[in-house]
Amino acid sequence: MCFLLKYILFLRSFYYWFVDCDSMGMHKFRELLIWQRSMDLVVDIYKATLTFPKEEKFGLISQLRSCAISIPSNISEGAGRSSDSQFKHFLQIAMGSCSEVQTQVELATRLEYLRKEVMAGIVDEATQIYKMILSFYYSLDPNK
Repeated sequence: MCFLLKYILFLRSFYYWFVDCDSMGMHKFRELLIWQRSMDLVVDIYKATLTFPKEEKFGLISQLRSCAISIPSNISEGAGRSSDSQFKHFLQIAMGSCSEVQTQVELATRLEYLRKEVMAGIVDEATQIYKMILSFYYSLDPNK
């Protein structure tokens, strides 16, 4: 009987840990629209940088891809934390990365690596993601 009770408790904890993370204060980051759209932005950045000069491989290409990847990465890392205040910290970093993407894309356009239409689309999407993250940031409980 004792073994059966321990087994049931194990299965219950397994369920909460792997299936229902929200009950433990964590968020399901794949369901967050901010994560989904920022993942799409990363894909757009990767595609846009394919045409950059080869000498930018370890310069602007690397920097732009890195700051783009940082957005969904910080959202998912924050979502895995146990409190909303910790999550908010990672959302702040993600918002900073959104601004960094905009700066890097502006530079790429000034260097004539990107067309202005491509830049406008990426900047617009990064701005929308920033606003969505900010809105989500203020919806989280600072006392949790």
